[in-house]
Amino acid sequence: MLDFRVRTFLTACDTLNFTKAAKELCITQPAVSQHIRYLEQEYGAPLFVHEGKATRLTDAGAQLRDAMRQMATDEARLRDRLARGTDAPRRVSFGVTMTVGEYAVATPLAAYLHRHPQRNVSVTLGNTQALLERLDAGDIDFALVEGNFDRSGRGTLPYSTEDFVAACAEGHEFAREPRTLSDLLTERLVVRERGSGTRAILEQSLALRNLRVEDFARRVQVGSMHGIIQLLRCDCGVSFLYRTAVEKDVRRGSLRLIDLEGFPLRHDFAFVWNAGSVFADDVARTCAELCELGRRGSQRGR
Repeated sequence: MLDFRVRTFLTACDTLNFTKAAKELCITQPAVSQHIRYLEQEYGAPLFVHEGKATRLTDAGAQLRDAMRQMATDEARLRDRLARGTDAPRRVSFGVTMTVGEYAVATPLAAYLHRHPQRNVSVTLGNTQALLERLDAGDIDFALVEGNFDRSGRGTLPYSTEDFVAACAEGHEFAREPRTLSDLLTERLVVRERGSGTRAILEQSLALRNLRVEDFARRVQVGSMHGIIQLLRCDCGVSFLYRTAVEKDVRRGSLRLIDLEGFPLRHDFAFVWNAGSVFADDVARTCAELCELGRRGSQRGR
């Protein structure tokens, strides 16, 4: 059981205001200050800095917050397992990005459910940034994400490597057939929201050419990969996305890939979990099993 002073500390980390923390915990503000001073003495380092009316975490405070959050998450998970008993169905909760969830994870997930029919599984869709935040908060056990992300303190396992391509409607007419990314700046760009792995990869590719998303003449932002593909089918612009999301439409002739210098790019879909969790080995085994089932599904599909 976590010390009550740790819970005070974590609440203060969330609010960055001792008065608000006291209200949430139904204790007095001096009690909050006393709990924080105890932890500072225990760990031998200041945890908060007060600058006028603002309060911020020190580097030591941020390190302790991350460690204590993981401990709180593990404790809650352990309580749940013990309360349900050893014979209760195991729960698996994970998140997947829009591209992965809509186009790449159904086959291995189905195989996993057939292999473990008694397990309760919860799948959350979101962009890469949102899923990593949910992972840090302990809302999910692991995530399958795309694009680049901070790997510090995380366990990772590559799931697949995918082509990142430019695409448009099969009948789309260009004033001049594009050869470089800059040639598309006069087009309408159909793009995901900030925080998505797909958007981040495009922004990084543009930055290497001293360009930005805002340099496209017209833009439309869509919060789902399915919505982007629908707009491409209706010839509403060009987009950059993973080949796995459009390959069926390309085969059917409703979409086509745009042949550009430097494309396709290659990027990983990867499983990610909190390496500091006491359940990290258990989660890693689940991720490895899903990788294995994904490879088997790919081989059968050839």
